[in-house]
Amino acid sequence: MTGQNLYLKAKKLIPGGTQLLSKRPEMFLPDYWPSYYSQARGVEVIDMDGNKYIDMSIMGVGACILGYADPDVDQAVKTAIDDGVMCTLNAPEEVELAELLCELHPWASMVRYARAGGEAMSVAVRIARAHTRRDKIAFCGYHGWTDWYLAANLAEDDALDGHLMPGLDPAGVPRSLRGSALPFQYNRADQLKLIVDNNRNSLAAIVMEPQRGEAPEPGFLKEVRDIANEIGAVLIFDEITTGFRMTAGGIHLLLGVDPDIAVLAKAMANGYSMAAVIGTVEVMQAAQSTFISSTNWTERIGPVAALATIKKYREFNVQDHLISIGNLITDGWQRIATQAGIKIHTDGLPSLTHFSFKDENELLLSTLFTQLMLGKGYLAFNQFKPSFAHQPAHVEAYLDAALESFTIISGAIQNGNAATLLKGPPARRGFYRLA
Repeated sequence: MTGQNLYLKAKKLIPGGTQLLSKRPEMFLPDYWPSYYSQARGVEVIDMDGNKYIDMSIMGVGACILGYADPDVDQAVKTAIDDGVMCTLNAPEEVELAELLCELHPWASMVRYARAGGEAMSVAVRIARAHTRRDKIAFCGYHGWTDWYLAANLAEDDALDGHLMPGLDPAGVPRSLRGSALPFQYNRADQLKLIVDNNRNSLAAIVMEPQRGEAPEPGFLKEVRDIANEIGAVLIFDEITTGFRMTAGGIHLLLGVDPDIAVLAKAMANGYSMAAVIGTVEVMQAAQSTFISSTNWTERIGPVAALATIKKYREFNVQDHLISIGNLITDGWQRIATQAGIKIHTDGLPSLTHFSFKDENELLLSTLFTQLMLGKGYLAFNQFKPSFAHQPAHVEAYLDAALESFTIISGAIQNGNAATLLKGPPARRGFYRLA
């Protein structure tokens, strides 16, 4: 098990073992997840031991929307490398990409770039604060690792619980930021109004994903938009995860409410590092009143990859394929669960779908599912993020394997022996410190 041995070494050399919490092997199958890859192409992954898997899980945490090593995107990048990716002068592709993003989002007129979602969110919040000359942020949902967001947990240890990832520790965040980030629950405009009542003249922005696991209730997003207008706060839509999952651009385009700023990353460049902060002229011009600058935001690969990805996405109406494949999976989960005699709950957008076992030992059962599927040649757990490379034949074969796994799990539930079938400990969820 070369991958696990390498991971044991990594935990001694890299704090936390990985650069991304969502890629920790303990999240999937402790002690047995392959951990590292040697090659990835289409939907096929080859690990360090030469084992081949079909990825029916999260496809690079949702970044590889066209599939791994898409030939068209990679060719555009290779050409850019041959022409030079860094220079004293600027890459013209960043202007071309800005025009394209504003074409996709007619309400937006200006763009700034970063190379990762978390830092792009910090740029967006900085611009909002510069524009309003205010400090506080009202938010719901998960928005990354930086100080402005984790400051919410300076007030209460569990302030961010219920905002996608529990247990986030604000160690290292200045105590002076206490009270600067104020959480409310999605679809709870009443909670946002209470925040506004107590902080009307100090709120710089309202930050949220326009949609994630649950759909917005009728009128909710418009009410948030109206509140932002009323108090002069900047409305920021975090589209890092939802962007390009349901349409070409941000999902807010389908929901009928425009923000002042939207943040895109992940899928926009098919796995290459790229992020964009798009917004109205009035708000974005505030970027010139503060200092937002980084050398690596000017490299060429990110914009080139984004342009190639978006071009292919639009040419082939990739959103229709993602939705179709996602629906096949979600419907399939329900069908095979019924066949196996177990109860599950499915949720999420078709292109960000997931399931959970309706059982008090849900985490143990989902870990067992991952173990069983790994033995059948699949990277799988209770989430699925479809890509353009996934085809109906992949879905059919996966569901056949999943039915066999569900049947074993059904027997384990009836016999009460699921724990004995696990080779290692159950998976872990949320933030925690490694031993």
